[in-house]
Amino acid sequence: MATTAEVALKGPIQDRAEEVLTPGALEFVARLQREFGARRLELLALRDERQRRLDEGEVPQFVSPSPGRDSEWKVPGAPKDLQDRRVEITGPTDRKMLINALNSGARVFMADFEDANAPTWSNLVEGQINLIDAIERRIAFQSPEGKEYRLNDRVATLVVRPRGWHLDERHVEVGGTPVSGSLLDFGLYFFHNAERLLTKGSGPYFYLPKLESHLEARLWNDVFNFAQDELGLPRGTIRATVLIETILAAFEMEAILYELRDHSSGLNAGRWDYIFSIIKKFRNRPDFVLPDRVQVTMTVPFMRAYTELLVKTCHRRGAHAMGGMAAFIPSRRDPEVTRVALAKVKEDKDREAGDGFDGTWVAHPDLVSTATEAFDRVLGDRPNQLERQRPEVSVAAAQLLDVRVPGGTITENGLRMNVSVGIQYIESWLRGVGAAAINNLMEDVATAEISRSQVWQWARHSARLSEGQTVAADLVRQIADEEMAKIRERLGDAGWSTSRFAQARAVFEEVAISSSFPPFLTLVAQKHLD
Repeated sequence: MATTAEVALKGPIQDRAEEVLTPGALEFVARLQREFGARRLELLALRDERQRRLDEGEVPQFVSPSPGRDSEWKVPGAPKDLQDRRVEITGPTDRKMLINALNSGARVFMADFEDANAPTWSNLVEGQINLIDAIERRIAFQSPEGKEYRLNDRVATLVVRPRGWHLDERHVEVGGTPVSGSLLDFGLYFFHNAERLLTKGSGPYFYLPKLESHLEARLWNDVFNFAQDELGLPRGTIRATVLIETILAAFEMEAILYELRDHSSGLNAGRWDYIFSIIKKFRNRPDFVLPDRVQVTMTVPFMRAYTELLVKTCHRRGAHAMGGMAAFIPSRRDPEVTRVALAKVKEDKDREAGDGFDGTWVAHPDLVSTATEAFDRVLGDRPNQLERQRPEVSVAAAQLLDVRVPGGTITENGLRMNVSVGIQYIESWLRGVGAAAINNLMEDVATAEISRSQVWQWARHSARLSEGQTVAADLVRQIADEEMAKIRERLGDAGWSTSRFAQARAVFEEVAISSSFPPFLTLVAQKHLD
């Protein structure tokens, strides 16, 4: 175990790790943890208290920012390299994917330490090294086949997503207590790269995940002010976009923008986690039971209400409104799969651009051109459409909470897909791969959360499949047996023996059919993570 005066490291320092885990960087992280660690825990406890109130029937209501919802405050204008965000690509921080994403033609790359990253110690440390190398334009990668990967002359603007407030980092302790994963990811990146980025004409830009209230945004704002003061940088140097990916945050969009004040860059419609959040927060209420995952599209009424409110809120306050993820993966082997995927992406992005979004997300480089064309048709040479105010939009609280899906059904195929995808993703995550291609979709923690939470919800309320069976734990185990047999046959004995499917299935059953509902599958799965 390596230590500094403030920090105990329980992960190995190998290869180039010492370039990131410097005494200065670790002491900076320790100061952040000492200053804000207790408040983080208080806010997490407030989440639990809020859940108890929801279970007792509390109905969420809109929360106004401090100066009042009708005052004329606005967030500051975006830095030059964040004014045009028409297409953003997301992905983990491994070397090859980082290079491909920066070269993809997207305006922005969100380098992810959260849902697309399995937080092994090596992934976390090497990811920080890779980001430094990318900023310094010295990053390169050679595949086993000998193919060379290097940065193009023009690359995407870099934005980093640290982990959510709920996650600890067990490999780093301050005062004998695991450090906040959020503060570690943010602290290491900001300490090493803030001045580097400013020197190169950019800045330290972030995406903030999993917020459930404006108080959690206030904590981030205080972290930003503290960090900038510590490094002698002007307040407002940091810019942050918040993912509105929880149902409670949807009621506090304006307040979240206000709390971040000079650091606000916009809001993003984090669609998959948003669906998961609705299931999680109202899991004990039968009127919130959702149909098959594939039927909960962006055009169903409650999702339309959420996204239209986001655009109106952002543009009223001068902030960018960013659309949701296109998770389809084109197939280089099957042209028909690619044709269908691109048609769905075009439809999705045409709708977002038409609704007033300033940009959108994709998960694969092959989707960048389709998404760009959709926004080009609306934006032309303009960098965004902040001037589009959407005065015709009026969303009531009841619309966000009315989750009825016209014609929605729960089917055996939907249950089977949730079980299979959930277990396959967890197995990938346990191997250190947080962005997994499954059935021509890029699955990450958020989509796996939908899969397992739907199974839990359906079993909790004894949902009846359209084929007639009632969802219960025994049926889920039976389907898991059948799906694992298919996977084992596909992998063969050799592939199965080196996999982690036994552990993955155990984790899945713990988060999908246990009597209580674990709030995040990662909190369960990380016990098995190397």
